[in-house]
Amino acid sequence: MSIKMIKLPLQIAVMGCLSTAFYAQADITIGVAGPFTGPNATYGAQYWKGASQAAADINAAGGIKGEKIVLVQGDDACEPKQAVAVANRLVDESKVSAVVGHFCSSSTMPASEVYDEAGVLTITPGSTNPLITERGMKGMLRMCGRDDQQGVTAANYMLDVLKAKKIAVIHDKDTYGQGLADATKAALQKRGTKEVLYEGLSRGEKDFNALVTKIGALKPDVVYFGGCHPEAGPLVRQMREQGVQAKFFSGDCVVTEEMVTAAGGAQYTNGVLMTFGKDPRTIAEGKAVIEKFRASGFEPEGYTLYAYASIQAIAAAYGAAGKDNAKAGEWLKSHSVDTVMGPKSWDEKGDLKVSDYVVYQWDDKGKYHQL
Repeated sequence: MSIKMIKLPLQIAVMGCLSTAFYAQADITIGVAGPFTGPNATYGAQYWKGASQAAADINAAGGIKGEKIVLVQGDDACEPKQAVAVANRLVDESKVSAVVGHFCSSSTMPASEVYDEAGVLTITPGSTNPLITERGMKGMLRMCGRDDQQGVTAANYMLDVLKAKKIAVIHDKDTYGQGLADATKAALQKRGTKEVLYEGLSRGEKDFNALVTKIGALKPDVVYFGGCHPEAGPLVRQMREQGVQAKFFSGDCVVTEEMVTAAGGAQYTNGVLMTFGKDPRTIAEGKAVIEKFRASGFEPEGYTLYAYASIQAIAAAYGAAGKDNAKAGEWLKSHSVDTVMGPKSWDEKGDLKVSDYVVYQWDDKGKYHQL
């Protein structure tokens, strides 16, 4: 009798496991990783909104060959060590097939090592450091451009449009921020202009008055900053408060209306310049999706549509090549995908074949516009 009592629960347990496995196969789990807490949480929110809407729309249309997309969130707070922990959890516990993420390049770099070892297909909507796709990872792609492309756009605008002679280059000592500053500095030097100042500040700092004093003494035409809005805002405010009227120029990590909040008001961000891809909200292919976002009270700024397009790319690859990530990655690198941001295609490294960086300017109403 004791033997029978033992066997029965085991049979039930096995049936339960089989049942769970059967239903799990009917879903495709995709991780969405980025900063959902911390000073850069606005970008994680953009990722999640974009990916969630894409998954909902694809699922409503029948999913991927009848299988539904299920999203799992991973918060790295833009901290490299936390990013590795998130990556391991997504792989080991959530059993993700693919990942949309991360955001900060300093997080994407170490996390992608985990995904590569596990054979997980990964598309980053917003990490721009060139090294991300220079390491020979077959399943690592990006939906954005690279800093060495973004830096050229910024350098050309400073020299050709602003006619700048004296340029100070500041960075936040982070993989992304310093990488972007270095790429811009290299592009300037290639055209014969050497920066009058090259200096780093630390992420999390708020008092830049000593640095601003040094900048002011040099009387630059432009201050170029490689970094994100939590530091860019206070830096430009303190420049203006000390009477430094040099043009302030930055990159894609200040593409959020929180830049105005961080600076203390539109009076400080008015005239600030930045590089970012061509505004995806102006692309015809995204009109219906954009209207859906706005109807819900959310403005799909920044990287929202980049995350949406990343889910679309993964769905297209799985639909065409199946859920074998090696084949799906190969398929993406040899096919164009129609996305909410228009057609996208990738080279063998996983970089977009066409980069569309342009320059934007903030106005006195706290809004940015493509120039």
